[in-house]
Amino acid sequence: MQNIKLQGLIAAPFTPFHQDGELNLQLIPEYYSFLKKNGVTGAFICGSTGEGVSLTLDEKMKVAAAWADACKSDSDFKVMTLLGGTCLADCKVLAKHASEIGLYGVSFTAPSYFKPATVEVLAEMCAEIATVVPDMPFYYYHIPVLTGANHNMIDLLEAVDGKIPNFAGIKYTHEDFMDFLSCMSFKNNKYDMLWGRDENMLSALVLGAKGAVGSTFNYLAPLYNQLIEAFEQNELKTAVALQQKSIDFIRLLGKYGGIATGKAYMKMIGLDCGEFRLPVKNMDAAAFEQFKTDVENLDFQAFKSKAFLTTAVHR
Repeated sequence: MQNIKLQGLIAAPFTPFHQDGELNLQLIPEYYSFLKKNGVTGAFICGSTGEGVSLTLDEKMKVAAAWADACKSDSDFKVMTLLGGTCLADCKVLAKHASEIGLYGVSFTAPSYFKPATVEVLAEMCAEIATVVPDMPFYYYHIPVLTGANHNMIDLLEAVDGKIPNFAGIKYTHEDFMDFLSCMSFKNNKYDMLWGRDENMLSALVLGAKGAVGSTFNYLAPLYNQLIEAFEQNELKTAVALQQKSIDFIRLLGKYGGIATGKAYMKMIGLDCGEFRLPVKNMDAAAFEQFKTDVENLDFQAFKSKAFLTTAVHR
């Protein structure tokens, strides 16, 4: 299997729900088209932003199948799905399903209940899942703030190297730049290292990152594409200003309750993905009105992803 290194913005899509909390799979074809037209190169589905941990096994399969169907004629748009991390048997089922429906790759993260005590145990778990889909790129999803698995990823690469042929790389959602650079440099840049912290993407670009996975790429893709272009043109003052603008928008997530605020941003661009499931708290109508004011005060219109939707949406 050829190890392709992904480049550009890979969005972490929100899983769309109807008002009753059921899956809104009909929205996914337009969601894909929307991302594509805004310069996004792929999608990392059913992850943290996609509420994978709040979906049933059947729902994850349905979401994955909807994305596979939407992108079936576009081999350039890479879709990978997060398999989860608690039940290895379920992860294997989801991995096989992802292979059968034609997704690009799969990803696995450490369990957050029975945590792997050593990096060797984590590597063993990765191997057990990756083996069932030997022809698919397999990525580890490093997000210790949620999993509590605080292993150095350079140690994981050393543990899996030569033992998991389809281990493609790591989605790195952490702030340890020393570890990240060590992973990038390992075996002459052998593995694909995808940056996962939107608020400091510029720092990752400086270290050589070429691909990034992020939730804010859903609604601020033009901002990040401008940031990348400015960096590549050595216009560092512009790149720094754009990164600060990204931080300003991201600070509103904290102000209005966290991850669910992302779906409020999506409503503002005309793509209503419903609300987050419990235990995540959604903002009420009054907070949403104040949120809209705060967002527009940041000149959202100049940086937001543009809607190219063909059907009516709720605002």
